[in-house]
Amino acid sequence: MYLHLGQDTIVRKADIIGIYDLDNCSSSHITRDFLAKAERAGRVIGIAEELPKSFVLVTDGGETTVYLSQLSTATLQKRSTAVGFEL
Repeated sequence: MYLHLGQDTIVRKADIIGIYDLDNCSSSHITRDFLAKAERAGRVIGIAEELPKSFVLVTDGGETTVYLSQLSTATLQKRSTAVGFEL
């Protein structure tokens, strides 16, 4: 099964590590450091035309990619559980 993150981006649900609210999580220096390191490593993909509201961690073959989505965590959660997938 797959989850549509916004725009034309779809990821395999089995590869999702977590879905996080950007406003709540970015207040932590640990999260900011992680996102900065991922950005420097070229592993952040911005799929939001507007300001991103959430970020999704996805693993594929041992590499972790961060997707910045304009969709809220609640919307992504509803989309993921609509077909029987629970985080």
